[in-house]
Amino acid sequence: MAALTLQNWNLTIGDGKALFCILGLNVIEDLDLAMQTASELKQIAADLKLPFVFKASFDKANRSSINSFRGPGMAEGLKILATVKDRLKVPVATDLHEPFQAEAVAEVADLVQIPAFLVRQTDLIVATARATQKKQGLLHVKKAQFLAPNDCKSILHKIEQAAAPNMTILCERGSAFGYNNLIVDMLAIQEMQKFNVPVTIDATHAVQLPGAKAVEGGGVAAGGRREGVSVIAAAAVASGADGVFLEFHPEPDKAKCDGPSCLPLSGARALLTRLKAIHAAARA
Repeated sequence: MAALTLQNWNLTIGDGKALFCILGLNVIEDLDLAMQTASELKQIAADLKLPFVFKASFDKANRSSINSFRGPGMAEGLKILATVKDRLKVPVATDLHEPFQAEAVAEVADLVQIPAFLVRQTDLIVATARATQKKQGLLHVKKAQFLAPNDCKSILHKIEQAAAPNMTILCERGSAFGYNNLIVDMLAIQEMQKFNVPVTIDATHAVQLPGAKAVEGGGVAAGGRREGVSVIAAAAVASGADGVFLEFHPEPDKAKCDGPSCLPLSGARALLTRLKAIHAAARA
């Protein structure tokens, strides 16, 4: 497998030495919360000697309900991420939804994420790959809920043709299982690693129950099974995942997006300590 490095931070994923951690908030709520969360996660990662990237979204453009909170928007969101990056000296990650956003996002984000629902959108893939390559960043591409692991090969081919090989991390986030449910096939991790790329597990969104929660004012939102996050994360790391993608919040039940699926920030140290041990045991 080709190990990838965030050049500006000397962080490596895929070399088998350390569990790569993409940790943060589902969505940016305000600067204070972003700073608090990033600061605590940075300290935990440093104590455990885990490579760490702080993630938060500036816009949740695929919310189920038009009444749901989406975030501060690109301009304000990128400003907040840039502040976190500068003050705390941590690499940051965020996602995007439109090709026109690629240049601005790549200016700030070291790791640019393609949402699962959008991985077949060629214009988005091409624009994001080119903008990210120019800034020596990496892509974090989430496998869609409706794709087989092998289908990710065509996505990687687009990125290689548009920009460069060896700049992509694939992410397993579960597969649709009938209506309003997801399951995770742990064999998918090894299947995607056969493409010579690192693979992460998004254990947070893998426990979603799409459309399972009614929203005041009409519409629905995703429910979730918070207690399952650590189970899926542990199983994936034991199955050979190169990294984990986990979302936290100081008060998950008050989170403005996907609270049922995110973990309390107070439990981050214990979980990451456990995952580090599993990662070491799986490679012993």
